[in-house]
Amino acid sequence: MAETSPLLRVFHLQSDQFVELQDFPDSLPPRGFIWVGISRHALEISTADLQAALQRWTGGQLVDLHLSDLLNTQLPSHFDYTSWYDLMVFRRLIASRTEADSPATRADPAESARQTLATLDTSPVGFAVFDRVLVSVHPVDCLVREHFAQRLAQRGQVPDLRGSSRLPPSPADLMLRMVNHVVDGYLELRRQLTRQLGALQEQLFNPHSHFSNWQMLLQSRNLLHALEDVCEDQRSAIQEWIDALAEWPQPADRAAQREQEVLRVRSRDVLEHIERVLTHVRRLEQSAEGAVQLHFSALGNRTNAIMRTLTVLTAIFLPLNLITGVFGMNFDALPLIHDAIGVWIAFGIMTAVGVGLGLFFWRKRYLGTHPTP
Repeated sequence: MAETSPLLRVFHLQSDQFVELQDFPDSLPPRGFIWVGISRHALEISTADLQAALQRWTGGQLVDLHLSDLLNTQLPSHFDYTSWYDLMVFRRLIASRTEADSPATRADPAESARQTLATLDTSPVGFAVFDRVLVSVHPVDCLVREHFAQRLAQRGQVPDLRGSSRLPPSPADLMLRMVNHVVDGYLELRRQLTRQLGALQEQLFNPHSHFSNWQMLLQSRNLLHALEDVCEDQRSAIQEWIDALAEWPQPADRAAQREQEVLRVRSRDVLEHIERVLTHVRRLEQSAEGAVQLHFSALGNRTNAIMRTLTVLTAIFLPLNLITGVFGMNFDALPLIHDAIGVWIAFGIMTAVGVGLGLFFWRKRYLGTHPTP
């Protein structure tokens, strides 16, 4: 019998009690269910002890393929089932708190975006849901287990003024609450990504700056593509869980029927949260794509304006060059060549031609800041 450690915690939940056990019990308590929260590293070490405990409690063990799935850090979100338990693997979306949260980094959007890309974590969290046992497998640095352990301990001590059940009535209910918490954890990352993409877009549209963070912008777009893939897998996994839940046999007990209906409601709520996350990721992705297109459109407009100005100046000085070319020919019979005021007459003609052409192009809005109609 293995003793618990910070990487392996065992809890007993029932309607009005939440107790942490020191080791695996020999048998299931008469009421409530057992929650085993274990890190992926501890699962590798304590696989035999956990399998033996599950055999005593439920009469069945984790299938070897499912055990490999729970230990796999690269597995996408998915759902699978057997006749004695259901398996849910759900990838989380968090940005680790490092120097990316420092004031100096927040002041530099490019550096903040780089830190977010470097610290983004999508490690999977696995759940094996038995009738009266829940096994949750977490990364070593995952705070989901500690959050729920503390929260459920407080709810087990403080009366619920709403009159509803203070603690999860079943392993499936607790699993859905934890999955929902993982989905809602994306909100902080969403605000961070929105702020960083907004700062990059401001740099894109700033006419006085020379934007050069193309590599960072490309990484941000790749990040959004990766997040979209993660959310798609999450949605597929929850949808398969809902489909499997619909095939559960209808219990005869009215309380059990109500509990099953609550599971369906909570499952649809989780799916709706994932849909909102997916919608926001796609909106950010479209915003990034649109910002790049607008940047190149604005750059093209500025280039066209510069070329229009240069073309107009060329058109103005072309007749002036023609005049100077005519009076520069080596002929004695040219008019005004031997006249004392000839140079002033030629200068006046050139000035009049230049001013006249300038006024003409200005009225045509080829010069100035007015757009061409």
